Amino acid sequence: MDDVERLIEAFRARSTRSVLSKLDALLDLEQLDDPRIVPFLLHVLADQREPTEVRIHVLKRLRNGRLQPEERQSVAEAVLMVLSDRSSPDLRLQAVLALAEFTNIDGVPATLGSLALDPGETIDVRYSAFTSLQRAGPTVECVAVLRQLLADGMLGRSAAPPELFYRFGASNETHRSSTPREVPHLPLTAHPLGERWSSDTRI
Repeated sequence: MDDVERLIEAFRARSTRSVLSKLDALLDLEQLDDPRIVPFLLHVLADQREPTEVRIHVLKRLRNGRLQPEERQSVAEAVLMVLSDRSSPDLRLQAVLALAEFTNIDGVPATLGSLALDPGETIDVRYSAFTSLQRAGPTVECVAVLRQLLADGMLGRSAAPPELFYRFGASNETHRSSTPREVPHLPLTAHPLGERWSSDTRI
């Protein structure tokens, strides 16, 4: 049994122990560079029996870690699956934020756009989806969502800084350009919850 197998077994053996004990096992595992680690972390993330704190830790690790190109698709799909679990609002919010790193994966921009536009979602989820979507850059899909948000009573101010339509124009000229410009990152203080977003929207 090598180190990876030993640490995975140690994590599983702590199923009835404290959250801190499980996090310690994960931290030791994350120090290693092995192709078996990401699949194991995805399994932990998808397991609804795991404590929320453990799943959030894994989500942050997958978001901030250095993934191999071939791992990005499976990680994005796992994060999208987390969004369907409404039992933990904190985990779900972290999943929305994590998707900012995967806006080049099919299905992610559409999901973020749907969340940002859904009045049934919490303002935290909607605004986080909006800021994550900005990472996609000036795609047709992204700009279409921003334009729809102009009429939104809660997010309309954030979606329409003066430079947005200066850069993209009322027509689709920008999308036909061979060198598209990026969507400007909007001031987080425009959010109705104020200054706290300057720290809480980043992990």
